[in-house]
Amino acid sequence: MKIHEKYIKRCIQLARNGLGTTYPNPMVGSVIVHKNKIIGEGWHYKAGEAHAEVNAINSVEDASLLKDATIYVSLEPCSHYGKTPPCSDLIIARGIKKVVIGTVDPFAEVAGRGIKKLMDAGCKIAVGILEEECRELNKRFFTFHQKKRPYIILKWAETEDAFIAPEKQDKREPVWITNPYSKQLVHKWRAEEQAILVGTNTAVADNPKLNTRLWEGPNPVRIVIDRNHRILKDSAVFDGSIKTIVICEEPGLNNSENLKFERIDFSKNVPEQICEILYKYELQSVIIEGGSQSIQGFIDAGLWDEARVFTGNIQFKTGVKAPRLKGNLIKEQTIEDDKLKIYTND
Repeated sequence: MKIHEKYIKRCIQLARNGLGTTYPNPMVGSVIVHKNKIIGEGWHYKAGEAHAEVNAINSVEDASLLKDATIYVSLEPCSHYGKTPPCSDLIIARGIKKVVIGTVDPFAEVAGRGIKKLMDAGCKIAVGILEEECRELNKRFFTFHQKKRPYIILKWAETEDAFIAPEKQDKREPVWITNPYSKQLVHKWRAEEQAILVGTNTAVADNPKLNTRLWEGPNPVRIVIDRNHRILKDSAVFDGSIKTIVICEEPGLNNSENLKFERIDFSKNVPEQICEILYKYELQSVIIEGGSQSIQGFIDAGLWDEARVFTGNIQFKTGVKAPRLKGNLIKEQTIEDDKLKIYTND
């Protein structure tokens, strides 16, 4: 079992290379081992391109070794035709008889069917190796398919005296609490998630672009709460450069390719309705960056999975109070003079 764990760990390591680029597919890594030596490895780079198992098999220089090799994969090989052929069919066709799998795929089109197909073809299967680690790797994918909502990350920066904004702002731009290194890290996070959400007050006061200008990677879909269309039409979120979904009570501007308006009932559970909209748009993850009222609404509804909270080396004395949260602290780190704490929802 220990030898299996060693190679599944390598699969997980490889799979992480696809964070932010494989949506709507999961991140998957694969290695091929012959006589305790890795002879091939690969991961899924991007949706529509070859899966991890295909890349691993294609990387093997001597294909004659495959019939005596073991293929390791962090997630169950697919069994259906999507944008690419089934990986389970390729494994069978190449004569690989030993398959070690981290965890079963929750996607309805797979969900055990890949394993069954391999077993029916005479393959020897081991499943559930480092299963928790493999599920954690694809927490966004699992949350989306099992809970029918995106994986929700709360993020905010607060002062030492627990404020997230001053009492007054003179300009339509953010008041920075954290240092440039923390700011760049946030842009890295944006590139890893599918959507980013802010409330009306944040959009009005800060005029945020909500893009990844400080990091190389895809821009997330912008989600903006604007119940009564208070956000000025010359705001950055309406510049058409990035797909933007506006959550409102009444229709606003006409829908276009990069601007969609979605109506909800603000007298009912707003976070739940927003989750339903994000699920409809097949968005597997969202960072909620503000403001305090929007973040607190998701906290109070119990609709959050992770919270990333910065504390900057500054005090406001008065202003907008930071959200109140109880969670399981899993990580602490210092970024220059900023402190970062990461929590999960118990």
